Amino acid sequence: MHEDRTVPSHGEPPHADPLPGRPADARQPLFGRLGPGLITGAADDDPSGIATYSQAGAQFGLNMLWSVAFTYPLMVAVQLISARIGRVTGAGLAANLSRVFPRPIVSGLVLLLFVANTVNIGADIAAMGAAGHLVLGWDATVLTVLFAVVSLGLQLFVPYHRYVHILKWLTLALFAYVGVAFTVRIDWAEVATRTLAPHLVFSGAAVTVIVAVFGTTISPYLFFWQSSEEVEELELSDQHDLRHETQDRARSELSRIRLDTLIGMAFSNLVAFFIILTTAVTLHAQGVTDIQTSAEAAEALRPVAGPLAFALFSLGIIGTGLLAVPVLAGSAAYAVGEVHGWKTGLEHWPWEAKGFYAVIVAAMLIALGVVFSPLDPIKTLFWSAVVNGVISVPIMAAMMVVATRRHEMGEFVATLDQRIFGWLATAAMAAAVVAMLAFGFG
Repeated sequence: MHEDRTVPSHGEPPHADPLPGRPADARQPLFGRLGPGLITGAADDDPSGIATYSQAGAQFGLNMLWSVAFTYPLMVAVQLISARIGRVTGAGLAANLSRVFPRPIVSGLVLLLFVANTVNIGADIAAMGAAGHLVLGWDATVLTVLFAVVSLGLQLFVPYHRYVHILKWLTLALFAYVGVAFTVRIDWAEVATRTLAPHLVFSGAAVTVIVAVFGTTISPYLFFWQSSEEVEELELSDQHDLRHETQDRARSELSRIRLDTLIGMAFSNLVAFFIILTTAVTLHAQGVTDIQTSAEAAEALRPVAGPLAFALFSLGIIGTGLLAVPVLAGSAAYAVGEVHGWKTGLEHWPWEAKGFYAVIVAAMLIALGVVFSPLDPIKTLFWSAVVNGVISVPIMAAMMVVATRRHEMGEFVATLDQRIFGWLATAAMAAAVVAMLAFGFG
């Protein structure tokens, strides 16, 4: 169990059972019952995702809203399965993959995850620096480094049982994007029509944006993060994995995971919907169709939608970046650490889980190197989402195999609806990638 960072001594530990035999969250308000699912969903709308959704709305208007509605049940199924694997087995996704597949294959997938996450982190902290410059007028480079240092410091020196509360409150930053939509005029009847019946020509550009949207919405780092955070919660609350729990406890935990994931992914996709909607009715309507970064989208909104929309959009970039960067770095560290059998977890001090934290530090330093390299940060921001779309296919397929094996999952194998939608998500992502390659990059 996690004994390495001290839990506050007054009263009971945060996750102790309030009553013997009763689930710890039974008397908590709804927000208190949400955790890994909510944080995972909110982290999905990082600055890279904001840029992708902004490009979709600016380039194709309301005709890309369908993609967010389409991906919701698929995203829920995949994230439910990843969380279920962690809670049932008491081990993260990478550890479970290593038990089923040859280690070189799993190591290759984890390497791709690390590369994609590192590029994504670099793009995100650069976007945060640019957004801070727009709002405060300070030097973007200084702000980029500052945000990277702050994020790294929180990961290294704040234990999980405290840090998780910071992440939960940072999810509120995403409401900025819902608020932006109400600062502009919207024809809601037209929105409903275009969501259900879009007018879309499947060109190379359209397919590439679709793959980027899918890759942003259903991202590999989210699978590894939510699975590992269920293990963190399990150990922090001093509970057994579900294979060694009572039936009542197991049912209660699976019900909590389902509620947490349904709400977390709904929150994620609702925000994505409003970002596409806002940029569609403002930028696309004004003929501004080439948006490559989230900061560029914010700046383009100022003359079109006014200073309030600009300020909300810009501040949202910073808030979501502070939430997403530790999720990106942490998910890579969990994956690498689990494959190598290292001690992992944000509840440990850095000197107690050296390999785990070394991956986090390396990811942050390499990400800063990407920012200050000759690589075009505008292109890396968008293409990191495309890369995520491509590498998610083998990871999702492998995850589905683990979730249906009784040797690992016991009686808690994925349910029929999870299997159906999980494989549909895998097939949809594979089809999108094949279509992108067939049509050519837009």
